Amino acid sequence: MWRDPGLRFVPSGLQGGDMIEPSQLDAQIINDVADALIYSDRSGTITRWNRASTALFGFTADEALGENLDLIIPEHLRAAHWKGFDAALASGTMKLAGKPTLTRALHKSGRKLYIEMTFALVRDNDGAVQGSVAMARDVTERVERERTAKAARNS
Repeated sequence: MWRDPGLRFVPSGLQGGDMIEPSQLDAQIINDVADALIYSDRSGTITRWNRASTALFGFTADEALGENLDLIIPEHLRAAHWKGFDAALASGTMKLAGKPTLTRALHKSGRKLYIEMTFALVRDNDGAVQGSVAMARDVTERVERERTAKAARNS
């Protein structure tokens, strides 16, 4: 990604004279976005976990960082997940890249969630795939509401 090394940003809440380094700003943005952001390396180890991820899945960053993605993937979906994950890393492409996808996830409590996720591969400066990033949001209430409405129409 191109970045002007002289560029400085002033996020809201800072005074005009206060400067923040782009890497600090990147970290603030990742932590402050409303959707869960999860980055895993090529082995599926979670190395980025924002506040929204904690709110969605119930695991703190300390609990999630360094853990495998199986932490939030229901048992019955793991084989399909890893098949797709490994294929994406091998080919450098994802069928689902950028497309919101409805799936299930696990909360720390054991409760299953419906989540909508988007995925992307993350590459280094030479184009080699380093890992995968996902953005997720809880859509459990919406899905349950839609299922209830559909059941009512069909009865």
